Amino acid sequence: MSRPEPLSLQSCVSAQPGPTLRLSVIVPFGPDEIEGAALLEQLQALPRDSEIVLARVEGHSLPVEPEPDENGVATLVCAGPAGRARQMNVGAQVARGRWLWFLHADSCLQSRTLTALDAFLAEDQEGLGYFDLRFRDDGPRLAHFNAIGANLRARWLGMPFGDQGFVLPAPWFDRLGGYDETATGGEDHLLVWCARAAGLPLRRIGAPLASSARKYARQGWGRTTLRNLCLTALQAWSQWRRMRKDTIA
Repeated sequence: MSRPEPLSLQSCVSAQPGPTLRLSVIVPFGPDEIEGAALLEQLQALPRDSEIVLARVEGHSLPVEPEPDENGVATLVCAGPAGRARQMNVGAQVARGRWLWFLHADSCLQSRTLTALDAFLAEDQEGLGYFDLRFRDDGPRLAHFNAIGANLRARWLGMPFGDQGFVLPAPWFDRLGGYDETATGGEDHLLVWCARAAGLPLRRIGAPLASSARKYARQGWGRTTLRNLCLTALQAWSQWRRMRKDTIA
């Protein structure tokens, strides 16, 4: 997997060297992203041994203005090449947390999300954690069935996706090679298969994490669902064959 070059600290805001923290929350922002303010406000409820890393696209500004960290959680802003995988990899490179939590800018924390996350981290057991997906009411009602399907797929087939909020130890993220920057989509799905092949357990955290359903409204529910299913099936078949081949060898 291709990884970006190390990011200079001069490209970051508030990216001063410091002690290792417990948790780094990494949020990538695409060039056309309009959300993030609500999520940043909710993340201020994190404990002080946490940080928020906002990864924007080079040449583009953030749609939100990070708050000073005088009384809240420290916020870092870094820039990288366009592409969600690239941005998340860049964010992980400057993160100081022992654990990395990858969220989308349109994620919305529910009442039990942070409580369940704290319990998960307190166990301090290696694994790739994920939440139960919910869709907000900003798209077609049929999107709620997509959320049900995603949760069943994660639990029965071991295939959670990125909008379920991956949480994993930073050393394991490096060992897995980060997100695949060569993939045209489904980089989160590919990371899960890498984790499975490397023996990192998938662990359901058991609390909801909401995400926007606006892509289903913008691109059409049927078209978006079919495209996601096809991409998932193609990637899963390819990765399963590779794992089987490695097992036989």
